[in-house]
Amino acid sequence: MRTRPTSGERVEFEVARTPTGSHTKDRGRLPVTLVALSVILMVSVVAGVALGPTVVPLGDVVRFLSAAVTGGGIGADEVTGYSIVWHVRTPRVLLAVVVGAGLAVVGVAVQALVRNALADPFVLGISSGASVGATAVVVFGVFAGLGVYALSAAAFLGALGATVLVYLAARGPLGLTPLRLVLTGVALAYGFQALMSVLVFLSPNGQAARTVLFWLLGSLGSASWESLPAAGAAVLVAVVVLLRQSRSLDVLSLGDETAASLGVDADVLRRWLFALTAAVTGLIVAVSGAIGFVGLVLPHVVRIWVGATHRRVLAVAPLAGACFMVWVDLVARTAFAPEELPLGVITALIGVPVFIVLMRRRGYLFGGR
Repeated sequence: MRTRPTSGERVEFEVARTPTGSHTKDRGRLPVTLVALSVILMVSVVAGVALGPTVVPLGDVVRFLSAAVTGGGIGADEVTGYSIVWHVRTPRVLLAVVVGAGLAVVGVAVQALVRNALADPFVLGISSGASVGATAVVVFGVFAGLGVYALSAAAFLGALGATVLVYLAARGPLGLTPLRLVLTGVALAYGFQALMSVLVFLSPNGQAARTVLFWLLGSLGSASWESLPAAGAAVLVAVVVLLRQSRSLDVLSLGDETAASLGVDADVLRRWLFALTAAVTGLIVAVSGAIGFVGLVLPHVVRIWVGATHRRVLAVAPLAGACFMVWVDLVARTAFAPEELPLGVITALIGVPVFIVLMRRRGYLFGGR
């Protein structure tokens, strides 16, 4: 499907055409894809828990998880292995599932929101606002009274503040238009990054810059059972709501005039879509830092495989994102063990070449000729 120009407005987004094959073929491919990705995800989770700098045998993993869930007992000599599996790796792997699914889903929503195929969850300046909050914690100990939750709380509040500023600055006489939203988000992101740099420059702690940089590139090293519920609930709500509004997202991608002719109020839809994506992005960034390329590249890969309609893309993207992030995190903590790589480094190394291949692929258009 291609967008049609609205009066006085350039076309900024073109929903990717399905590659070769009919819509019937795409519909037949969807159930197989969902089943295959579900199996891959289960295998990935088990592998993520078992593998690491210390490899835990698969039988022990199953036994420890069963003991934790059912309240069963373990031997005194197995306490260390049990702690590694249940208290360290399981919450980290599950958080990777949540973060990967969330970034992929929000990426789909943001690309529809701003009608721009180069958009990702961080294009609206929300992650930069979260970075200011996180930097304030690292550098000056803001919210120190919250203990281990200080970084996440400050990052989320920073994301929330950035959301309000972007909304107020982007809203004009014609409502929340895609072009104003993108330009405002990009401009404020530069401002937030400058503020973050000033905070680091003024820091009395020489290690602040390294700590902030590592957080900005993404890490799940602070994962715990307490960090899962809020992010998991937000991602689940986002998936359900967006699936219910998938047809409206298809219409929104065609332009405001076309949406109005089909009974969709583009301005209202864009407002609540902005609020939803901002909240989910803020919660994800608060627990994982800023991880790039997942929300940009995965939606395009999914569109090529199952077709361009949002119902199919939103059904597959969470599973694809979850599988991808589990393996990215596994590589991050094992490639140079005991040192840990930032997740953003690995996603960029994978995402850049994949994105270039997609751009050069015939039959797939990102946003016009």
